[in-house]
Amino acid sequence: MKITVNLSKDMIARIKSEAVRLGCTVSEIANHALRLYFKTRGRERKLIRLPSRNLGPALVDIADRDALYEAMDDLNLYRRD
Repeated sequence: MKITVNLSKDMIARIKSEAVRLGCTVSEIANHALRLYFKTRGRERKLIRLPSRNLGPALVDIADRDALYEAMDDLNLYRRD
């Protein structure tokens, strides 16, 4: 079945180049791209619920750089020279 679609010149050039590289037709590239689009459409909307834990209040104010470095030094996570 034929259909007319208006694409930008740069997109047409990319599709033609890819078709030559893969040894297939522009129609095959378009069909594959549209199948992939419809197959994955909506997947991004399904959010996975992540576990959460209440770990209590923060032990250091991360906006206070010196306090943060001191806390990291205490945990041997970071050493300033």
